[in-house]
Order: sequence, then C-alpha cells, then structure tokens
Amino acid sequence: MITGRVLLLNFSYEPLGTVGVARAMCLWFRGSITVEEYDGDNVLHSPRETFRVPSVIRLRTYINVRRRRNESAMKRARIYIRDKYRCQYCGDHKHASDLTLDHILPRAQGGESTPQNLCAACIKCNQRKGNRTPEQARMPLLTPQKHLNIGLDHVLLCHYAESKPEWKKYLFMEDFEVSSEQIAA
Repeated sequence: MITGRVLLLNFSYEPLGTVGVARAMCLWFRGSITVEEYDGDNVLHSPRETFRVPSVIRLRTYINVRRRRNESAMKRARIYIRDKYRCQYCGDHKHASDLTLDHILPRAQGGESTPQNLCAACIKCNQRKGNRTPEQARMPLLTPQKHLNIGLDHVLLCHYAESKPEWKKYLFMEDFEVSSEQIAA
C-alpha cells in the first residue's frame, strides 16, 4: 500500500503528476495539501493511529509550472505509452526493448527531437525507413501525426488512471478516450 501512487493536483485542480503514498502522507502531515479522494477503504497503521490512504490530493497553494512543461523526464517511456507499445509503421506490438524512437522528419532534414516528431518504431522498420520521411520511404504512419500531439504528461497520468477510476474526473478522461480511439484507428 505504501508503494502506491497518488494523483497530485495544483491548487487550481490542474493535474501535476503523481507522488508516492509516503510522500503524500508527509505533505498531509505538514499541512501542504488537502485530500480530495481516498483510496477506497485502504488504511495505513501506525502504533497509535490509523490513517486513510489518499488517492487524489490538492496543493493548498498554486505552483506555476508552465515553464517546466516543455521538457519532461522519461520522454522515451511516455512516447511508448502514447503509442501503446506499437510500431507506428507495421503495427506490431512489441516490448520496450524491441522498440526505438523514430524521427518522423529526420534530423538531417531539419526534424527536431520533440514528442510530435517522435514515434515508436520496431528496429526493422526504423532501419528500413532510414534517413527518409515516411512519404519518401513509402511507409505511412498508422497514427496521423496530428494525433501524436497529445501531452506526454497527460498520457502517463491516464495510463495510471486505468486502475484508479476516481482519477478520471480530474484528468478529463472522456476527452482522452476519444483521442485514444482516434490513435487506434
């Protein structure tokens, strides 16, 4: 239970990410957060007290995070999750160790290493495409490039939320489910 994840919201209810249960409890003891949702009937026990486990917490003060949103850690893993561990050229589902990141517009042709220009590709397709665009290599993307523009932080949170239904209203999951269906098409 102590290793679970808790959704962290800004004061404005904007999702910021996740924290561990232990970190959430420390923030609660300090008075830095309010608990918005609890994790069912799960509890933590101390020698003298019992505490309900939070599932969604909200900061008591607003944090301006707009500047940090452009670059995110774990870009590779988040792109694999966004693309559902599927090669965007042949459609095969692969393990992360069998996937690579492909620059849709190659760097040699001015492509950047942004999430919108990166997609998951199996090693075979990435080598076959080489230093060409999908059109030049006659290898169309299975997902239109405009659908790859979903924020990677939101993708990761939605991935966690699949097992936490109480998070959906804070993550606007209805909007994301439509995008997921469009991506699968």
